Amino acid sequence: MIRHHDSRPAPEPLRHIPSPAVPASGVPRHAGVRRIPSADLFVSGAVVEIDHGGEIYRLRHTRRGKLILTK
Repeated sequence: MIRHHDSRPAPEPLRHIPSPAVPASGVPRHAGVRRIPSADLFVSGAVVEIDHGGEIYRLRHTRRGKLILTK
């Protein structure tokens, strides 16, 4: 234990506490689900093209903050 100059014990070191299965948002997390912040998708503009099984989908971020997915 580390002591301060006035003999008080130092606070315990921080330890890792695992995230709860249900975060503050109330939406449960599922193993194997990858979460990507939308800001990471729209770094180079308001539209992202997604190739899914040879089909191209467009995910658009509107000025009002909505996401629209079209084929």
